[in-house]
Amino acid sequence: MKTSREDKDLEQMDMTTDQEVAERFVAGAAVEGGRFDQTSILLHWVTVFLIVAQFGSAWLREAVDHETSLAAALLTMHQTTGVLTWIVVVARLVWRRCFAYLPPFPQSMPKPQQWVAKANEYGLYALLVVQPVTGLGNVLFHGRPFTLLIWEVPVLLAPDTAIRGLFVAAHEFGAKALVILIGLHAGAALFHGLVLRDGVLQRMLPWTLR
Repeated sequence: MKTSREDKDLEQMDMTTDQEVAERFVAGAAVEGGRFDQTSILLHWVTVFLIVAQFGSAWLREAVDHETSLAAALLTMHQTTGVLTWIVVVARLVWRRCFAYLPPFPQSMPKPQQWVAKANEYGLYALLVVQPVTGLGNVLFHGRPFTLLIWEVPVLLAPDTAIRGLFVAAHEFGAKALVILIGLHAGAALFHGLVLRDGVLQRMLPWTLR
């Protein structure tokens, strides 16, 4: 009789343990279901790294003598990361359009706030596509050879100060607009993650928060 009761207790414990494991699995799946797919997350953080490299190289170059080899290396780094950013962003847009999983906003997030978030996101995409183009126009109409990735690119266009000036102005405006939109984007993400705690921040983190 005692053995039968012990067997029932053990069976009940096993059932409880199995239920807890199942609940944890479902909870984990729910968390993963609220996140972007791994490829989107990877492309996002590669983009972040490249943007940091671009702004860092541009600001450092402004702090050194432009006639030094360091300034030339920083300029090459800036131009190279600009081209890489364009490639990654285009790949990201193609992936987003054709394959990506886009988790919905939390139900608690007001519609106007969702519209602002989407407008900010689309603005970032637009600037990240256009900004390398304006930078390339600046370089091409400078009328000098330049280094891109591992290649030495010869002079492709005759110098044109007027047209180059337009590209320079557009590039500088785009850089300032990027800083503003990135600041709003990062600030909103931190607000959702640290204050609202509604899962928005976790959607694009390379790890999950418990």
